[in-house]
Amino acid sequence: MLGIAGILLFLAVWELASRTGIVNPRFLPPASEVLLQLGRNFVSADFWTAVGQTMTSWAIGLAIAAAAATVIGFIIGGSDFLRRATHTTIEFLRPIPSVALIPLAVLLFGVSIESSLLLIVYASFWQILIQVLYGTADVDNVAMDTARSYGLGWWARVRHVVWPTTLPYLITGLRLGAAVALVLAITAELVIGTEGLGKQIELNRSGGSVVPMYALVIATGLIGVVINIGMRFVERRALRWHSSVRGDVAV
Repeated sequence: MLGIAGILLFLAVWELASRTGIVNPRFLPPASEVLLQLGRNFVSADFWTAVGQTMTSWAIGLAIAAAAATVIGFIIGGSDFLRRATHTTIEFLRPIPSVALIPLAVLLFGVSIESSLLLIVYASFWQILIQVLYGTADVDNVAMDTARSYGLGWWARVRHVVWPTTLPYLITGLRLGAAVALVLAITAELVIGTEGLGKQIELNRSGGSVVPMYALVIATGLIGVVINIGMRFVERRALRWHSSVRGDVAV
């Protein structure tokens, strides 16, 4: 209820700021007009086509990043030598902004979906990889030694010891990566011009259609909320056995 009240208060301030002229309505139209346009978008086939294009880039990029980061994270995290050998390289590559790769993406792929995927995968990969590395580092040495004493092989140790410890970290990485992937999908569409909501936002901006532009911006925010809710649901389902999730369910 407090969250809903906060949204209503924000919309009321926005409406008053535009209606009273505190902010020029040419640049910030009233919230009521934007919401009406958003409602019209919901029954527009073109809008849902753009949403589908954005979500396709988001899903493919996140899936590639998750698969690669999980496999590489388990390989590096399972070896002290590899962890030390790759630490400097990871710390060098991780801070590079994904948007700095836009010229490279355009040169390689033009305005196709592959350009968006390059940015999405690069940005999401590090979010997930770092969490997986944290998870593998958190494995209890006593548990590993016990598994070895019982004759468990490498795969069995990963399945029964490393995986349960790392899974909460991996889920956190996926949740962070999902949000970053959406940001980069929209950014690629805005800057590069690949098909999707970001391109429609830029077309409306350049054409002076301010109300439709703001409606699309709000739509991207709503998609972000839906993604976060979905990832929270996945987290609760995948970590039903974890103490933190059991506590949330009990509350």
